[in-house]
Amino acid sequence: MWKSIFEGIQTLFVDFLFLPLDFLRKLELTTWFGANAINWVFMFICIAYLVHVHKEILRYKKSGEDDQDTTAHSFLK
Repeated sequence: MWKSIFEGIQTLFVDFLFLPLDFLRKLELTTWFGANAINWVFMFICIAYLVHVHKEILRYKKSGEDDQDTTAHSFLK
């Protein structure tokens, strides 16, 4: 019984869930940029997010909403 369960898990991962990774491994032999396209997309998303957060921080500082006082919390008095 246990053997069939583990073989089922193996079939699920090897035959179905890892197919996109097999495609990327074969694609790497022809083009490095194509195989790493997912990484490039994630890097651009992270860069866009960091730019957005930086703009929001600057906006809060310019408007004066950002409280830099160390006694802003009652336990710091």
